[in-house]
Amino acid sequence: MANKRYSKTKLEEFRTVIMGKMNSVADEVETIQDGINTGKNPNGAMSQDAIYSVHMADAGTDSHEREKSYLLMTREENYFRNLSVALERIDTGEFGTCTICGELIAEERMLEVPNTNKCVACKNKEKLNPV
Repeated sequence: MANKRYSKTKLEEFRTVIMGKMNSVADEVETIQDGINTGKNPNGAMSQDAIYSVHMADAGTDSHEREKSYLLMTREENYFRNLSVALERIDTGEFGTCTICGELIAEERMLEVPNTNKCVACKNKEKLNPV
């Protein structure tokens, strides 16, 4: 296994990129939460009485949209956690090194997918040969 690492300057650049992504994700989650909380009912989430006061199909659509929002919010929260782990890997010196082959992961990949821990070649092998 190779023992290559990014320079401290480069790691600080990655840290800045990750922090920016985390701020964007936090804003997105807040927007989704606001949408869920306000919905179509000015008093917040739909009450049981409100469901019967609207057309059944409208209530179903509202419920479906709320569920999609919850799924999107969960996805964004998971991404935020993965970005936090990437920051921890910067602190421990593991950031940017493939956990399978030990090679340095391409800078372009680390900028686009900073929460990755596998190089493209190893990720492709993993997809082709799932365990």
